[in-house]
Amino acid sequence: MPQPSPRGTYLQISESLRQQIEKGKISDSLPSEAELMRTFGVGRSTIGRALKTLKTDGVIESVQGAGWFVTGTGDRRPLVEKVTDLLRREGVVVGTSFPSEKELCDEFGVSRTAVRSALALLEGRGLIEMGPNRRRQVRALPTGQEAS
Repeated sequence: MPQPSPRGTYLQISESLRQQIEKGKISDSLPSEAELMRTFGVGRSTIGRALKTLKTDGVIESVQGAGWFVTGTGDRRPLVEKVTDLLRREGVVVGTSFPSEKELCDEFGVSRTAVRSALALLEGRGLIEMGPNRRRQVRALPTGQEAS
């Protein structure tokens, strides 16, 4: 990030993100706040202010547990529904090893906290369980009602 200027650093970051969106370099979901902090070399509060500015302008929107998205794009369903769909489309069977937290973070571009919350819901619904070697496995297959 350039040296401080009369404009706040958060405004410079929000302008940079706005330009990336306008040029199509960011077309759906924004990088995680942690990635933005690394990219711009600033703290969480500065990134938060930059994102809030873009949200106020209607450029981006926040989806709890999923991240920040360019307004009008992307899959906004709760993460637990997306993971349940992953179980359906992968054609898994009972006893199959379930993806790790890291794999799910990478797959859906969300935080480990969001993944853990979704996993807790899936465990509560009896779809997955902790198996041998502290690796989750499929306990039951989704029937279609788990996503609600």
